[in-house]
Amino acid sequence: EKKKKKKMGEHRRRDEGSRWNNEGGGGINRRPMFLRPNDEADRPRTGPLVLEEREGPSGSGGADSAVIYNNTNANLNIQQQRMRLPVFKSRNHILYLCEKYRSVIIVGETGCGKSTQVPQFLVEAGWAKDGRMIGVTQPRRVAAVTLATRVAEEKDCVLGTDVGYVVRFDDCTDSETKIKFMTDGILIRELMSDPLLSKYSVIMIDEAHERTANTDILLGLLRKIISIRNDLVLIVSSATLDAEKFRDFFEMSESEDAEEQTSTIISVEGRTHPVQIFYTKTGIPDYVKGTVDAIMNIHKKEAVGDILAFLTGMDEVEEVCKSLRDEVKGLRNCDKLWIVPLYGGLPHREQMKAFDSTPHGTRKVVVATNIAETSVTIPGVAYVIDCGFVKMRALDRRCSSEVLMKVAVSQAAADQRAGRAGRIRPGKAYRLYTEEQFTKLRPNTVPEIQRCHLGPMILQLKALGIQNIHKFHYISRPPASSVVSALELLYAIDALSSSSHLTIPLGLQLCELPLPPMHAKCLMASPEFGCSEEMATILAMLQIQEVFVTPPRERHKAEVIKRKFAVEEGDHLTYLNVYAAFKQNGESSKWCGANYINYRGLQRAVSVRAQLMRMLKKFELPIVSCRGLIGETEKIRRCLVKGFFSQAAYYHYDGKYHSVAGEIPFNVFKGSVVMYKKDYPKWVIYSEVMQESIRDISVIESEWLYELAPNYYSYGTDGEVARSERESHLDTEATANLN
Repeated sequence: EKKKKKKMGEHRRRDEGSRWNNEGGGGINRRPMFLRPNDEADRPRTGPLVLEEREGPSGSGGADSAVIYNNTNANLNIQQQRMRLPVFKSRNHILYLCEKYRSVIIVGETGCGKSTQVPQFLVEAGWAKDGRMIGVTQPRRVAAVTLATRVAEEKDCVLGTDVGYVVRFDDCTDSETKIKFMTDGILIRELMSDPLLSKYSVIMIDEAHERTANTDILLGLLRKIISIRNDLVLIVSSATLDAEKFRDFFEMSESEDAEEQTSTIISVEGRTHPVQIFYTKTGIPDYVKGTVDAIMNIHKKEAVGDILAFLTGMDEVEEVCKSLRDEVKGLRNCDKLWIVPLYGGLPHREQMKAFDSTPHGTRKVVVATNIAETSVTIPGVAYVIDCGFVKMRALDRRCSSEVLMKVAVSQAAADQRAGRAGRIRPGKAYRLYTEEQFTKLRPNTVPEIQRCHLGPMILQLKALGIQNIHKFHYISRPPASSVVSALELLYAIDALSSSSHLTIPLGLQLCELPLPPMHAKCLMASPEFGCSEEMATILAMLQIQEVFVTPPRERHKAEVIKRKFAVEEGDHLTYLNVYAAFKQNGESSKWCGANYINYRGLQRAVSVRAQLMRMLKKFELPIVSCRGLIGETEKIRRCLVKGFFSQAAYYHYDGKYHSVAGEIPFNVFKGSVVMYKKDYPKWVIYSEVMQESIRDISVIESEWLYELAPNYYSYGTDGEVARSERESHLDTEATANLN
């Protein structure tokens, strides 16, 4: 009886302790969410879990991220694992709907098996006969590769035969391929040579809820194709409840008769367990400190279970980890706290720690960016802390550049984060904002097409013969100001004529290159400056997320070694140095480890560079090198200006760089080698923008801007520029009157 009373007292104290307070001193509101649909949710998760990070529009984000597998049912054979997936119960229903409807929208949570199983269901039902394929698109490059690898394993075939993938700079298919995974951008490129996609019987657009620009364009193009091809079936899969928007977009029939409708929705149940949601009563001024306090409160007062905390970037993750290490030093009468950071720039071995089993008497806390928001299940997580913010790319119209900025999460993203606590057991989610603030969040994340630079998209549409981009059928229409900004840039790099038609041959060649327009322009201009080999190397290196690796406990040593490669002219030439040293040392992984260099990234750079060199040969452009010539660094930097002229900045007396377009102040990214200079250079160009800083910087001369980009810049005082523009306008009017 005494033991029972003691236990009840402990439970009461634990419940009281869980009434967690924030800095504002308030309590919390709690309400249950994510109710478990049935007891099937108790089954363990099957299949490989993949950790990846989204590749950014510039091609530099997440492209080289390591792949992480965590298969909790590896002891079962492949067919047993397949049958345990929730989607298996809907197999016949999905096949029936594909026979009856032109487009099918599948709604299913991450982990239900739709990405790997639906293509196999279709092949087994005979949809890949007569030499046609099942095409599956993914918004991320790494997802396409890993899903293809998994499906090939399940079908017991060699990757690249019956099951293959195609991503930028990598084609792993043959003439017998039946299931083809690819990025959405690859399928858009295929449309240029095969406008009706005659090789495919079914196209599956996976992860459509992420609403990347390429996905939105592809949806618009496919809507046109299925109106022409009666034998093509379109499947759109989404993990959120915006399925009605997709169904209405693809519905071809105007009749209200259900028998005549051409699009339908099927929902596949997932495995989410109940998750209690906790809000603060007042806002938290510093969510980084609030995250540390929340983790320590949970560790001291809550039952056994690991913690997953979401932050916006690497710096915040490392700051929280450092603060936690200081906090745990004074802990007594408490389990040990194992602190694990998780973000895309970490080495593969460090990322894997998040998936290791937690030792007895220890609680694991994983401090992560939104890399852990979808597609992964970290074993043992019972508590989630959501800071309420995320970093995403958006067009800053003041400087016409894409900026990586910090914004509030959407309600859908917040629910995805909370769901991480209920993947393998009931859990709790702590949101560092009030319930009122949650209700004011956007229901869904803003589609990329409405917030990013539209240059690549417009170039693709023009190459596909869609001249009037205003009349294109968008699922979400882009802002007019973004379209104007993109057209101006494309005209300035000579991709479009004054009548907004693709230029021949440059415009078509820029479309064909697997690079963003500004990068592609640098490559096409490189023979003119005699540095095509060097430019191909630099552009290949820009496809790597992080060239240098900085382990948290070896920062100083890594920084000292990095200085050996630094070049005073800036980051681009430093990358050229790193690549040259990598090749001179036989592409050695040991050399990379000793010099804190991203070995996987450098391997990919070698592959990308080889493809760019092949493209130059295809265009019959001279392949030349300026190595050892007088003024070699100037040639390379002038060539960079030819492509990145719109991203120029000058050093202001306030100690920051101000963009020439828009006069926006920026700091220098702390990882840039420009930071090593005693005096900052007066003029620079940059190839990537963070929220408040610029990175990948090269030193230039101001005269190069109006010399190499006369369509974009004017030179002179304000009065001289205004007089020149007035005279140009009068000349245009006079010409029009004569005509």
